[in-house]
Amino acid sequence: MSQVFDLADAYLDGVCELNPIEATIIGVTGHDHEVTDYSPDGVGARVALARSTLSELGGAAIGSDADRLAAEVLRDRLAVVVEGFEAGAPWRQLSNLDSPLSFVRMGFDLMPRESPEHWERIATRMALVPRALEGYVASLRHGLATGAIAARRQAMACATQAATLGGLDGRGDPYFVALAATPHPEPLAGRLRSGAQAATAAYAGLARFLREEYAPKAREADAMGADLYQIGVHRYLGMACDLEATYAWGWEELHRIETQMERVADLIAPGQGIAGATAMLEDDPARSIEGIDKLLAWLQDLTDRTLDDLDGVHFDIPEPLRRVECCEAPPGSSEAIYYTAPSTDFSRPGRTWHPAHGRTRFPLWTEVTTAYHEGAPGHHLQIGLCMTFGDRLTRFQRLLGRYPGHSEGWALYAERLMEELGYLERPDYLLGMLSAQAFRAMRVVVDIGLHLQLEVPRTEAYAPGRVWDWDLALPFVNRYIGRDAAFATSELVRYCGMPGQAICYKVGERAWLDIRSQMRARLGASFDLKRFHMDALNLGSLPLDVLQRELLGAA
Repeated sequence: MSQVFDLADAYLDGVCELNPIEATIIGVTGHDHEVTDYSPDGVGARVALARSTLSELGGAAIGSDADRLAAEVLRDRLAVVVEGFEAGAPWRQLSNLDSPLSFVRMGFDLMPRESPEHWERIATRMALVPRALEGYVASLRHGLATGAIAARRQAMACATQAATLGGLDGRGDPYFVALAATPHPEPLAGRLRSGAQAATAAYAGLARFLREEYAPKAREADAMGADLYQIGVHRYLGMACDLEATYAWGWEELHRIETQMERVADLIAPGQGIAGATAMLEDDPARSIEGIDKLLAWLQDLTDRTLDDLDGVHFDIPEPLRRVECCEAPPGSSEAIYYTAPSTDFSRPGRTWHPAHGRTRFPLWTEVTTAYHEGAPGHHLQIGLCMTFGDRLTRFQRLLGRYPGHSEGWALYAERLMEELGYLERPDYLLGMLSAQAFRAMRVVVDIGLHLQLEVPRTEAYAPGRVWDWDLALPFVNRYIGRDAAFATSELVRYCGMPGQAICYKVGERAWLDIRSQMRARLGASFDLKRFHMDALNLGSLPLDVLQRELLGAA
């Protein structure tokens, strides 16, 4: 151990004490009976911890390359905490993915449920949900008083999520009531029922607050502006970005992918174009699965086979990572599929979460590439491998100091890699991968265009010369969604509530491909794909420019 490692571990321990919900999400045990203080006092305590750690880091000795990278990552991630606080981010944290509203529920999703002791902790935490949400409301009220106010659309989207969790939408038993319905002897069963009622009522109260008090005072504008957008870029990519150049590249990339899609679509539905091919893939019962349970079983088999195929050939996969669970996402989650990492001791495996949201039929043409993105060789291999690197990464790097540009870029690279390796031989699945690529390129265009309120290039067929806003963006997003209008709305709400996050997929993938291309050109015949993958992943999560420096400097 070193001064840097000790400091990083102490900071992680402090975060877990001050943010027990985050501790559960990242797989640190010992805090499942507690909730996070989301009030201004709780926020202040977490920012004070970041500032004091930054100060101590300035005097820490750097004794190795592992120290050097650990210090660089810790310093950068602490700066993001302070930067976001100074910009007022905690006071307007309303998002359908990135807010305490979702974090609290996700904390329960990831709690173990195998023993009576586990259920006792669930009951204890459910009874504390009102306290957590009261603190969150206090921070939102602080934002209203100080001018750090979210957009009305974010408030209403979050109100809808809270209403589902609060049992106000009439869609059957709400989340916590259903959770407490698992049979248990008394008095545990009574504690669970009581906790579920308290948690459900707290979410109902949050929904009413957002609709009745917050939304009428919220901002009309969805755009966050260039300054707040660059803060988001720092948070998600860990580096500066020429936004207007990236916006122009997003358009170019979108058109390049669409040209490929047209060729593949002609193999599926000759002469009917992309729209005709996708309609066939969506409507053909032979290309779909009925029922979420059957879909999950199909995805589980695909994931298991993929891990078997890749291990020892293109990756070295440790035994603890040979297990991924494909799960149904709970009610009140967003429309998007997502991944959660294993716990630190791997007793909780990596999981992919698939929302049904009332759907019973699932076309398969997009499911295969999504499984590669969320599971293996995507998020699960990258994030899961970090969990095994106790000798070279701090606990902070393994569990909390992650860069979405690095991880989402890798996951999108993983989709393309599986096509290169021959796993998308069916035109259906290849079109699914290309559709996912176009979807992420669209995000670059819309996210930067809307938040910076740029013009659509006058050479484009779609709305040439118009400035991006919600009404212009929604039909454009819907064009690339491949699903219903509700999902398009959910996506655009997500972009508006998390400025800079939506671009990290394609920008990150571009960095991974550029680095691989440069290494292949430099090494020639000695370039080894498996070694590239393992050398890169062994570094842990890094800012994209640091990843390039570390890999190309060693090549």
